[in-house]
Amino acid sequence: MDVVQEAPSTVILAEDEASLYLQTTVQSVWAPVGQTPIVRADPGRIKTNFYGTLNLCTGKELAMRADKMNALTSAAHLMQILQAYPDRPILLFWDRAPWHRGAAIRRVLEANPRLEVTWFPVATPELNPQEHVWKATRRAVSHNHTQARLPELADAFEHHLTTTTFDSSFLKQYGYASLCPMFT
Repeated sequence: MDVVQEAPSTVILAEDEASLYLQTTVQSVWAPVGQTPIVRADPGRIKTNFYGTLNLCTGKELAMRADKMNALTSAAHLMQILQAYPDRPILLFWDRAPWHRGAAIRRVLEANPRLEVTWFPVATPELNPQEHVWKATRRAVSHNHTQARLPELADAFEHHLTTTTFDSSFLKQYGYASLCPMFT
């Protein structure tokens, strides 16, 4: 990987967004015979959104709640990323969501040349390591949940994101692990 040789202090990230609904999603669980868990079904469709960015070297997550997913909110999240890693080059793997384009995004990228974006191919969520973070967090927090209010569920979701280390094999499959020790 050229980035390892040319800028070994580069922070390598993968970003994605997810929506969290109060509606309960279910998964199989073990329970004692005759004590089937009761999962509350909320008829509404209220939601909150999350921007999530996974540091592919450390497994640490940077998360931001958002009412909307649009270019302005995406630009705000890019600024959050830049503030989290001051004075370091950043390589961000990003999908091609429509809200990842536009004047607000261009302004942030032009003003911050240390932030480089590499686009995932079209329609390939399976390549994005952040998708695994959403899956693990949903399994741990929002599947089979019993929360009656979305703010409390969102707090638990965000807490899990920011306090859990998520393993990713994304860089390993491209030889990063073998090259990195040579430059650190």
